[in-house]
Amino acid sequence: MTTKSKKKITWSQKEYQQFAKQSEPPRPVFRNSLRAFFVGGGICIIGQLLMEMFIHWFGFTEKTAGNPTVAVLILTSVLLTSFGVYDKIAQWAGAGTAVPVTGFANSVCSAALEHRSEGLVLGVGGNMFKLAGSVIVFGTVAAFFVGIIHLVLGIGGQ
Repeated sequence: MTTKSKKKITWSQKEYQQFAKQSEPPRPVFRNSLRAFFVGGGICIIGQLLMEMFIHWFGFTEKTAGNPTVAVLILTSVLLTSFGVYDKIAQWAGAGTAVPVTGFANSVCSAALEHRSEGLVLGVGGNMFKLAGSVIVFGTVAAFFVGIIHLVLGIGGQ
């Protein structure tokens, strides 16, 4: 290949990139950020209301109310994912639904639903944690290092 043909290929790629950039619709970043903020915040408000409900109506303490709160949020997310509602909310709200624990439950449930036709063991069991597995591993490794730092620095008490 001669240098002229190489330059022509590079030039046509640049032209295509400029054309594609001009043809691309502008991204509504501010609108998307507001949607994510309000939906993610709304999920957190629902979680806080659930926690207050467990404290005041069922006699949990502030320390013990977190577990049933997270369980209800996860169950709700899985049910909404199963009925196809959570995905519609996620398409509209974007990252606002991905950050709370409900987004993690949605990713596990979506993978399980997608692969259920392949069987329970190889389909659901084998593919359920493909996306969520990296989150679990990172969380475990991060908790390990935080624990080591806590042990070395002697932060907190017994």
